[in-house]
Amino acid sequence: MFDLTGKSILITGGTGSLGKALTSHILNKNPEIRRLIIYSRDEQKQFQMAQEYPDSEYPQIRYFIGDVRDKERLVRALQGVDYVIHAAAMKHVHIAEYNPDECIKTNIGGAENVVDACFKTNVERVVALSTDKACAPINLYGATKLTSDKLFIAANNIKGDNPIRFSVVRYGNVMGSNGSVIPFFINKKKSENALPITDPNMTRFNISLQGGVDMVMHALEHAWGGELFVPKIPSYKIMDVADAIGPECEKPIVGIRPGEKVHEEMITPSDSFYTYDLGKYYTILPATHMWDLNDFIKSFNAKKVELGFSYNSGDNTDWETVDSLRSLIKEHVDSNFEV
Repeated sequence: MFDLTGKSILITGGTGSLGKALTSHILNKNPEIRRLIIYSRDEQKQFQMAQEYPDSEYPQIRYFIGDVRDKERLVRALQGVDYVIHAAAMKHVHIAEYNPDECIKTNIGGAENVVDACFKTNVERVVALSTDKACAPINLYGATKLTSDKLFIAANNIKGDNPIRFSVVRYGNVMGSNGSVIPFFINKKKSENALPITDPNMTRFNISLQGGVDMVMHALEHAWGGELFVPKIPSYKIMDVADAIGPECEKPIVGIRPGEKVHEEMITPSDSFYTYDLGKYYTILPATHMWDLNDFIKSFNAKKVELGFSYNSGDNTDWETVDSLRSLIKEHVDSNFEV
């Protein structure tokens, strides 16, 4: 287990689903952490989170109102911070399509600000969250996150003698997170007894919140700098999700929303030149890195994937079933869900 005793961590977008899961995990596993800073721009969510983690019981937590667009505020918040987890982003595909300039300011400009602020404050390690939509993107959200990934990875090339390490984690849909399809379907079943289907052939990668947390912590502990980590996780079919939640519901086909794919990718054939199998995860290594590749391979028993390898939710070999989805929904989303 990664020992965070005496360390300070800042989480951008810390009031989101993953930020709250990271908070719970870090406090449970590392009660001797010096500071855990929740940095976000939503005062109501910070107020609500402070009720869950009151200062009387969790004196390590600090709440900073701030936007990743504001570099000066980031620099102030990062004083004395050892590690940064960058989870803040505009994430809804159709909202980004309608408000492109706002998405660019947050996802790209915000990433630049985080990188610059970390250099200015002597942060030791940074893990940035990505998305499967950043792989061969067809929508603005994916394109901005791909750019963000490149900024964090390239930051390792300009650090000079600074020991800071930047890495990225990329994964699929987080089960039960804000805006994900499962809570949406559960609410639709209650309110309308109908589950709108964009495309009956649609598939997605699936990961639990804890799986996302574990991956972030793995990168925080093990990254050498510049890696993009991808988890080995199952896929699901959207029709199986619908049948798991509301087999009796109507399922009207409403069409794909702007910028959506039928299947998601996390590794393209072009990435295979730089992709290694680490066992639980794949990692896409940077074309330029500041460490010895042979040493990396030996340290992690890394195995090069075959040229042309790709990782696509529609071609996956590991699939959730209707029954497994029902069990996962009860475990990770709604404990009152009837299996």
